[in-house]
Amino acid sequence: MLFHILYPLHEYWAAFNVFRYITFRTIYAAVTALAITLFLGPWFIRKIKALQFGQVVRDDGPKTHLQKTGTPSMGGILINGAIIAATLLWADLTNIYVWGGLIILAGFGAIGAADDFLKIKKKNSAGLPGRWKLTIQAVLICCCAVILWCHGNWDTHLGIPFFKNIRPDLGIFYIFFAFLVIAGSSNAVNLTDGLDGLATGPFVVSAAVYTLFCYLAGHSGLARYLQIFYVPGVGELAIFCGAMVGAGLGFLWYNSYPAELFMGDVGSLAMGGALGVVAVLSKQEILLAIVGGVFVAEAVSVMMQVGYFKATKGRRIFKMAPLHHHFEMLGWPEPKVIVRFWIVSVLLGLVAISTLKLR
Repeated sequence: MLFHILYPLHEYWAAFNVFRYITFRTIYAAVTALAITLFLGPWFIRKIKALQFGQVVRDDGPKTHLQKTGTPSMGGILINGAIIAATLLWADLTNIYVWGGLIILAGFGAIGAADDFLKIKKKNSAGLPGRWKLTIQAVLICCCAVILWCHGNWDTHLGIPFFKNIRPDLGIFYIFFAFLVIAGSSNAVNLTDGLDGLATGPFVVSAAVYTLFCYLAGHSGLARYLQIFYVPGVGELAIFCGAMVGAGLGFLWYNSYPAELFMGDVGSLAMGGALGVVAVLSKQEILLAIVGGVFVAEAVSVMMQVGYFKATKGRRIFKMAPLHHHFEMLGWPEPKVIVRFWIVSVLLGLVAISTLKLR
């Protein structure tokens, strides 16, 4: 919005030319989203308490988590709202990629909100059935794909980190691959959201890395020099990513141990979906497995546990899944698990950035 209102004024006052630059608008999108979450956080927590939207804790989880019951939840509404507001304020609203990111964020957030509401209403951890989640996610992804296909020149080739000349063409199967990336990312972040700030930290790191990659992918000269996919217009997604970084940091102020507010599925599903769609739109899909390695490990640990349990009729690989619960059961204090996962996430983020030159 500010881009459309203020940038045209550069013809009369050169200072307004600064609104032309994606870097400037990305920084202030992050600052805006951070300010919104910090400023509205206390009011939001009071409202959630008044509505009695408290966290419902799984009965089969670690017993130490039972004390979290009743902690204000659905903080993802605050995160999503801050991201959307900051993006609308600072991005070029004629850019189709920006709207692709916003559609997935808002749509997946709505799925999560329905899930959270059912959990709170029923007072148990069984919310929206998984098949309904995946069906609605598929519809949203298809709608986004149709819009992008009609308004853009989409490339079905796949970039492989560390390799500059290996770019397989998936053709029509790229649609299914994109669904796997976006839905998988969404549900992986959802599984990671089990400790105070555990999902928020890696989310901020991942969004920061994709801020860089979106900017580079949208810059023809830099993309050519670094030998990555050039996607005209996708640089504007850096503003969306910057807003995610700011909103995540602001939410972490209230979500850090001991948490005053939980994000709920309205946050985790939306945040994961947003990361997934950014990875697809910037043509850095495989990179998400690296930068989001913590989310991948959490999801894989659940699949391994369930598969092994069924195959061996009751035996387990981990003491408890997802993976963070395994370390809790080993005796690691919750804050230690959280911070160590954050450290791993930062290291993975640096490895992801290194792929720009190691190819």
